[in-house]
Amino acid sequence: MLSELLQGTDNGGFLIIQDSINYSGRHLLRSFIHAALNREEVVHVLSFEVSEEELKCGLKESHIQGLHFHNAYIDPLGWTDHPPFTLNQFSVTELRNVLKQSSQPKPAVLVIDSLSWILRHLSPPDICKTLQQLKKGGAVRTIIGLLHSDMHQWGTVRSVCHLATSVITVEPGVKGDEAAAKITRRLKSGKVTQDEGFFTITEDLSVIIQGKSSHPGPKQTEAEETEMDPTANLTFSLCLSDREREAKEKVALPFVFSKEKKTALLHSGPGSGRILYEPDDADDYDQEDPDDDLDV
Repeated sequence: MLSELLQGTDNGGFLIIQDSINYSGRHLLRSFIHAALNREEVVHVLSFEVSEEELKCGLKESHIQGLHFHNAYIDPLGWTDHPPFTLNQFSVTELRNVLKQSSQPKPAVLVIDSLSWILRHLSPPDICKTLQQLKKGGAVRTIIGLLHSDMHQWGTVRSVCHLATSVITVEPGVKGDEAAAKITRRLKSGKVTQDEGFFTITEDLSVIIQGKSSHPGPKQTEAEETEMDPTANLTFSLCLSDREREAKEKVALPFVFSKEKKTALLHSGPGSGRILYEPDDADDYDQEDPDDDLDV
C-alpha cells in the first residue's frame, strides 16, 4: 500500500505522515516530494521546520523547477518587515493565491512540512476547516503533511487524522536503516483498509519496500493451552456423584404439581373440611358509613 501512495493514487486526498521522537518521518516526506516531481507534478511546499537547502538536498536538479518553496522557516510569525511566508497566510484564500503562482493550470501537490508547528499556534478547528476546504475546492491534487504525534494531546491528533484519507505511522524497524510503516487508508466508498510493512530510504530518496511485517504472539505453554478448572482448588465439591444426581432427580419440586395433587386440590371429596364463620354480638361490625359524621 505504501508503494501505491508513492505513485500518487490518492488523488484528491489528504495524507498524513505521523512520526514521533523515536523515528522521524521527514525522510519519507521528502521521498513523497521526490516521487511527485518524478511524475512531473507541481509541488508547493510550506516549510516551517527546515530550510530550503535542507529540503532540496537529494532532489534532482532537473526536477527542482517544478518545486515551489514557500519559506516560513525564516520568519513564520511575521516579525520582520517583508517575511516570505507567515502563519497568517494559512487560510483558504491566501493558500489558493499561493497555489496560483505556478504556470501550470493543473492542480498541484501541497506539502506541509510540519502540521505540528501550525497546531501549536492556530486552533485545530480552524486548521481542519482550512484543509477540508482546500481538499474539496479542487485547488490541490493532494495534501501531504507531517505530524509529530507526541507533541499534541491524543484528541488533537485524532481530529486531524480523522480528516485524512491516508495515515502513515512510521516507527523504527528491527535493523538500523529500516523503518516500519503502519498505514490506514479510507476509500471513497467508506471502506477502511490497513497495512503494515518495512521500508528503507536510499540516498536518492527512493523507497524500497522490504516486506510485510508479522507480529506473532507469544507462544503459549502447555499449561496455558490446557483449560484450567476453577473448581480444582476448592475445599468443597461443586460436582455431584451419580448417586447424588439420581436422588436429586427423585425430589418433587414444590411448584411442580402432579396429576393426583391437582385433582385433590380442585375437587374436594367427602370428608373434606370447610371453614364457616358466623359473627356474634361481640364482634365490632358496623354497616353504617364510617364517614357519615364528616361534612364531605
